[in-house]
Amino acid sequence: MTTTRHLDTSRPELRRIGTAELATALRRGWADFLATPTQLMFLCVLYPVIGLVAATLAAGGEVMHLFYPMAAGFALVGPIAALGLYEISRRREAGLPASWINVFDVLKSPALPGIVALALLLVVLFLGWLLAADAIYAATLGTLPAQPGQDMTTLLFSTPEGRRMILLGNGVGFLFAVVVLVLTVVSFPMLLDRDGGVAQAVGTSLRAVALNPVPMALWGLIVAVLLLLGSLPLFIGLAVVLPVLGHATWHLYRLVVVR
Repeated sequence: MTTTRHLDTSRPELRRIGTAELATALRRGWADFLATPTQLMFLCVLYPVIGLVAATLAAGGEVMHLFYPMAAGFALVGPIAALGLYEISRRREAGLPASWINVFDVLKSPALPGIVALALLLVVLFLGWLLAADAIYAATLGTLPAQPGQDMTTLLFSTPEGRRMILLGNGVGFLFAVVVLVLTVVSFPMLLDRDGGVAQAVGTSLRAVALNPVPMALWGLIVAVLLLLGSLPLFIGLAVVLPVLGHATWHLYRLVVVR
């Protein structure tokens, strides 16, 4: 028997929020993480990926300059990794049993086609960021004559080309991060919660940011700082930071979008 997909096309009502709601979302995200720990699952996924990337880059010196952009750019596809966490938070909120195995329930969602489409958009943005980072390198440090044994860190901070690369790279990376934040801050959780299609979910995310520009900017800063702290040292903290932020994003969605 074929199940018909019914879209909820009603326009969601939004709330204005402040810094107190951001703290509430983080507190509830932490509570979800303590109730349903998923750090081992993230460690099992994170370290093989990071190890593979590091080994690949170390073996191919010509792309070593993309290691930092690749590591930083994983934040652009972070909302995809958080999908299962949204489902755990949704189940706990509804009073349903929740465990790490429920992360795979996303695959049963009627909104899966929309989720996949939005995920592919983030992958395209990630690849676009890597291309932009490569172009910035080529236009800055890439213009310097190659010297055996030259240290990348020394070149970055001791040459005009290196300082220009830092400025341009961080500026362009910031723009990519803003685009992802605006497009996805409530869209992925909303697709899991009420299937209204990708256009409605992204449109609601845009309206949420427009209605709450300062809190959403602060949320983006909180995410960036926590991801940076979680990356030091050796990305160990990300096994906690990523799930807490994932759960907190679900609760931020709940605080912004009226049921």
